[in-house]
Amino acid sequence: MLGGGGFAAWKLDWFSGNGEAVSFGKNTPPPAAGKTDPSAPATAATPTGDPDVLMPTGPKSDFKQTAKLEDGTIIAKTRLTGAKSGFEGNVWVWAPKEYDDPKYAKSAFPVLIALPGGNGFPDNYWSDRSLGLQKAISDGAKAGTSLPFVVIMPVLNPDAKYYYDGSDIPGQAKMGTWIAEDVPDFAKANFRTYKSRDGWAFMGSSSGAFVGMKTVLQHPDRFKAVIASGGEIVPDSPLWKGHQAEMDANNPEKLAQKLIDTKGPEVYINFQIGTKESGKERMTKFQQQYGKGPVKMTIRDIQNGEHNGWHYVRGMKEGSLEWVSKVLKGPKPEAG
Repeated sequence: MLGGGGFAAWKLDWFSGNGEAVSFGKNTPPPAAGKTDPSAPATAATPTGDPDVLMPTGPKSDFKQTAKLEDGTIIAKTRLTGAKSGFEGNVWVWAPKEYDDPKYAKSAFPVLIALPGGNGFPDNYWSDRSLGLQKAISDGAKAGTSLPFVVIMPVLNPDAKYYYDGSDIPGQAKMGTWIAEDVPDFAKANFRTYKSRDGWAFMGSSSGAFVGMKTVLQHPDRFKAVIASGGEIVPDSPLWKGHQAEMDANNPEKLAQKLIDTKGPEVYINFQIGTKESGKERMTKFQQQYGKGPVKMTIRDIQNGEHNGWHYVRGMKEGSLEWVSKVLKGPKPEAG
């Protein structure tokens, strides 16, 4: 049991400011003279040194704080209506401490789109600070073993009834378009990002791992890497019945083979699997069959790991964050 003083401090640290408006990028260069619209993109100052940098395109979303970390960084939530999918759902975001450092004001940051397992509706459990994802990134950035990622955490499914495999299943909500297009467009609207795929990756667990891997293989021109934890390999939603061709177009086995046949571009898949959970044989078979040519694969064993987010974050701290950081671009401070 926590004492009264300890509980008060814990409550202050965790919940102080929850529900209040949040603004990211306080040191982003202001818009050009004459622009008074607060939602207008901040493009006045040309980013220095790297033409790959994309300043926020706008319009800005309205964010409300949902949690605060020990270092003062904020996890916030907004409601997004996808312009391309038509789906409306919650999205949580987190920016590392470096994002508001003035020396990075003209730099892009890599984006990690974090997908939950289970039904992924109406919440995304990676937005729960108790899992430690954001702290693992912060600690890794401080230690030099992780890039300071901006983390985007969308809902995965439109309801709690079915898995939608992160795909545009005929007659259903367009969840493939939501994940692959609307969510990245939202990140570009609100954060300093990279134009190229070198600044974009997924991470996910269970069904979210499948969606992240499938999306990277399906759109290698937009995304470069994925950390897939305890994941499934093939689409298995009952909603695919009667739509074999469309299901095949969302099958990582067929997508990987297509990438091998066309010789690229290279994509990077890092599987994570706990030694106390099943599923490694599927990962190993997939790696043996498709881990060649442009499809780069590794498998990380998490000792005594089970099928849960806490253990997957441990695996990320033990090496997967460093792995993904080596294949993506990081922010660059201004000279001087």
